[in-house]
Amino acid sequence: MAEKAINLSSFSDMLKGALGSLVDQEADGFVEMMAPDGVMEFPYAPPDGTTRVEGREALAAYLDGFRGVMAIDSLTEPTVHLTQNPNVAILEFGCIGRGLKTGQPYNQRYISVITLKDGKIARYVDYWNPLVGLAALGDALLQDGPK
Repeated sequence: MAEKAINLSSFSDMLKGALGSLVDQEADGFVEMMAPDGVMEFPYAPPDGTTRVEGREALAAYLDGFRGVMAIDSLTEPTVHLTQNPNVAILEFGCIGRGLKTGQPYNQRYISVITLKDGKIARYVDYWNPLVGLAALGDALLQDGPK
């Protein structure tokens, strides 16, 4: 049986549960949860890594690059922090996974700042430890998505 990559359906289910009515519960997966012109940012990306992905189509292509590179086996229960802006939520969660090419663990903690508009994610800022990513994924984490 072939290794699966990131389990985006589990991720989108976690987001739907955490964000509730703020996000389109009928969206078919994480990419469909994004606004067509939505932005995903990675402020802690390695020096040569991708720091910003603009648009749903670009995000789909970026995430597709991780297939066969990383497996996420489980996600932790998120802690949700509501903000004074009703369209912004902050999530803390983690994952247990591994780099499929390196065999190294990918056990990561995330803080995500999510801005929503009309039930779609307009901006997703993803804070994570790039050292964990580099150890598990090597050059697959660098600019233009996984190699």
